[in-house]
Order: sequence, then C-alpha cells, then structure tokens
Amino acid sequence: MKLVIISGLSGSGKTVALHTLEDEGFYCVDNLPLGLLPSFTEQIISNQIKIYDEIAVGIDARSGVNDLRRYREIIDKVKKTGIQQETIFFQTDINTLIKRFSDTRRRHPLAKKGIPLSEAIDIERNLLAPIAVAADLCLDTTHTNVHQLRALLKERVLLRKNTQLSLLFQSFGFKHSVPTDSDFVFDVRCLPNPHWEPLLRPLTGQDPEVIEFLKDREEVIDMLNHIRNFLEFWIPKFSDQNRYYLTVSIGCTGGQHRSVYITEQLCKYFQDKLPTVSLRHREME
Repeated sequence: MKLVIISGLSGSGKTVALHTLEDEGFYCVDNLPLGLLPSFTEQIISNQIKIYDEIAVGIDARSGVNDLRRYREIIDKVKKTGIQQETIFFQTDINTLIKRFSDTRRRHPLAKKGIPLSEAIDIERNLLAPIAVAADLCLDTTHTNVHQLRALLKERVLLRKNTQLSLLFQSFGFKHSVPTDSDFVFDVRCLPNPHWEPLLRPLTGQDPEVIEFLKDREEVIDMLNHIRNFLEFWIPKFSDQNRYYLTVSIGCTGGQHRSVYITEQLCKYFQDKLPTVSLRHREME
C-alpha cells in the first residue's frame, strides 16, 4: 500500500494535485489534521479501504504548529506500519500567490482581520517549513499552469514504479529566476550563444540549425561530458539513500537555446540508462 502526503502553500496547486491523483484511482482525503495521520493509516490497514492500494492525504498549515513541528516523528510512526510513504510539497513565489488570490478572489486560510495577505503567506511558509524540509519532492509551480502541473504529476509520480528514482531534466532562463525545486543547477551561460546569430535568434535548442551551431563546439562537448560524469557518479548515491525524485536544472540567459540543447542531450543519454527520465523546458511552455 502507498500513501502520498500532499502539502504546500495555499494557492500553489495542492487541490489540483489531489484531484489529479483521485482521477487516477487514489483514495484522497483533504485537510486531514496531521496528528490524526497515524490513526488514519492504522484504520486503513486494519479494515477498510482495502479496495484502494494508493492513498493521498492533503495536509495544510491549519494542522497546528505543535504537530507540524513533529512532522518527522509522525511520519516515522506511519512508516513503521509498513506503508510505503512519500511527501510532495508545493511552493510558489509570493508575488504569484498574491496574484492568484487576487484573480480568484478567494480568502487565504490563515488571513484574519487586519492581517495582510503577504503576511499570511509568510506565516504559512514558516509553519510548513518542517514538511518542506522533509519532502521527497518539492515542486515550484510559479511558472506552471493547471494543465502543466497535471502532466508533471503524471510523468513524475504516477508513471514511476514504487522503488524507482524519477529523474527530471529541465531547462530554464536565469533572467526568469532559478527553479527552487532543483537538486542540481548547472549554469551553461559560458557557452557560445546562438542568440547573437540573427538567423538563429528566433529558433530554439531543438531546431537543427541551433543543434548544428552547438554540437561540435569543444566547450559544449566538454560541458556535456563533465555534467554526464558528475551525474553518473552521484545519481546512484541518491538512489541508495531511497530518494524517489531528483531534479537537474540547466540554465542559460533566456532558456531558449543553450540550456534547451544541453538538457535535450542529457535526457537522451540518461533515458538509455534509467527507467524513469522526463524532460521539461520551462520557458518554452
């Protein structure tokens, strides 16, 4: 039996995640108080929801500061029952969250009379910090819409076999911010930039002309080899520590040419070596 904890900042995509998992056959419970989680899992085992092999539970900041501080202790109790458990945490840039609440006109669950929305978000972030630190997978949804989030969950969570490591390669542009959900970040801005070639500027690292521009450059070949060698050494170390997810982010200035090309090459290389490898070009979405 598998238990997935869904947590994160309000407005960051927790509800979308739970609905996605429910659509895929998970038994889902939202806003369960964290302190009740061990009793909930015992009840699942002892009776009574045996038609479901996969359970998802939403945990938010309203569980209370005392239980949230004891998150690791509570999860250890759950794991002792023999259930396979993992935690997915959603986070988003504060300005994006403020805009989302403004667009939907919904009230933040921690917003009380006289407390501004930005302060409520900061309080929530601090309360949920123990879950964020302990999470198996952190997803930054600042640049992700509903449809992209659903696709990402299906690729990374639902298609992964229980004991396999899910490896994501994603390209991004530094001028649009560094993805906060990265385990490794590689900066490829030192490589020759197709942007300065007028005919290549509107193209991307997936186009044959840009590939031809980059593929035989000595510094590009060296960069690829160094990143490959680094990851080939360290990925097994993460897997040995029972890590379920690993995110490798490759950045250039705009996230259109160099980072896209390098990310594509790394993904192709590791797809032949690992069972669950996915690809994302953040700025091209």
